[in-house]
Amino acid sequence: MFNNHTAKLVSCFLCFLLLTGCADQAKPSSNVKDEIGAEKKIEEEKASEEIPKAPAGLEEMIAQSPGKLVEEYIDPKLETVGAIDYFKYSKFIDKTFTPIANKELQNYFEKHKDLTSDQIYDYLVYQLASGQYQSYYDKLISYDHGYVMPDLPDGEDEIELAKKQKTNVVILMDASGSMKASVTGGVKMDLAKETIKQFTDQLEGDINVSLLAYGHKGTGKDSDKEKSCKAIETLYPLGSYDEGQFNKAMNSFQASGWTPLAGAMERANELLSAYSSDEYKNIVYIVSDGIETCDGSPIEAAKKLHESNIQAKVNIIGFDVDDEGQKQLKQAAEAGGGDYATVRDQSEFEDVILKKWQPSIFQLISQQGVMLHEFVEQKQRLLDIHSPLYNASEREANRIISASYFLEDQKLISDEAGAAVREKAKEMRDLRNEHFKAVRDQKDEEAKQAHDEIEAKVQEWKDKWYKELDKN
Repeated sequence: MFNNHTAKLVSCFLCFLLLTGCADQAKPSSNVKDEIGAEKKIEEEKASEEIPKAPAGLEEMIAQSPGKLVEEYIDPKLETVGAIDYFKYSKFIDKTFTPIANKELQNYFEKHKDLTSDQIYDYLVYQLASGQYQSYYDKLISYDHGYVMPDLPDGEDEIELAKKQKTNVVILMDASGSMKASVTGGVKMDLAKETIKQFTDQLEGDINVSLLAYGHKGTGKDSDKEKSCKAIETLYPLGSYDEGQFNKAMNSFQASGWTPLAGAMERANELLSAYSSDEYKNIVYIVSDGIETCDGSPIEAAKKLHESNIQAKVNIIGFDVDDEGQKQLKQAAEAGGGDYATVRDQSEFEDVILKKWQPSIFQLISQQGVMLHEFVEQKQRLLDIHSPLYNASEREANRIISASYFLEDQKLISDEAGAAVREKAKEMRDLRNEHFKAVRDQKDEEAKQAHDEIEAKVQEWKDKWYKELDKN
């Protein structure tokens, strides 16, 4: 029998055992806790390695984001560079990107064996996709050729207005030092002056004429550059032609210094600013034997002349000009809505001035449809949008194809799987490229149709006017 004291001790001991047992049941062992943590980590790693399915359609491919490796290591501008800068892209891929990509691919595929060809392709797209399509594609879809049908006045009232329209002719003479040089027939400056005089002698009496010389002061030395570049002078103010006064003005200067061609055109713009195209036909003739040497922009100056309210046409004769000079002068003439001609000697110069460019009734009503520079710019803008799309598409496919060969060489995928991946990459590339080309061709065809329609309308309008004017 237990006494009361002993009974109490036994009772306390039993309670202690009971509490300890309950605590053991509520708290898992350290082994169980470790197992739970390991399972959770495995699930997290598995989730982090979920590779999205590669896009299989055009819309998805165009909208896809850059691959992880591409986004981290390849500059988007480098991804789309054209043929001129392709060496930069190729060098970066070979020397920098490929070693990084191969290391990443090797680590992944050593841990992931027996993947299907679709799973391999998905992972390669996940890492190597371009992701540069959407912005260029949006520009391609929204591309507009920009051609505008010119105003073509019609009816007897408009024709009568054209008959009454006066003509202003402004002649800009290059008097830079290089005009002292000789060509077949004599000194360039002397030949130019002589032929210009013949040209003005044949002008009709109601045509206003002006003569400007530029670069006719100072010398070609650097110390005289500022003085010579500021030498732009109106020697015969715009007005009716007086043979004696015009010849006096022509004989008042000689070839001397630098070539402020743009400045001369700006001065012509100021001179003609009061003569809007509503009442006047404004024509600028430039005789030059070289490029701008006074830091101006002849192309911009010619464009302003043509696009201002005076709508002057800028015709340029390149007198014995080298290739660089011809390029600049031709671009300036096109920007000025006029013609460019290059001549090498006296006979060619006379032919251009006295025959080709002599103002006539036809020039008074001359009208162009789509300008040459507009046509060239339209083609170039479309090319500048399509080319980056094509480049990005080709480079994505090439990266995936190269990666598949690397994985085969390392025995990380089978030859069969590698071949299937390459076939898929080529299929998706062709799908993209064919679509991009189809859209480009459609836009080009729209531009051609607009061009042809404008040209036909303008020609029809001209023919009608020619007939009306022939009656008079």
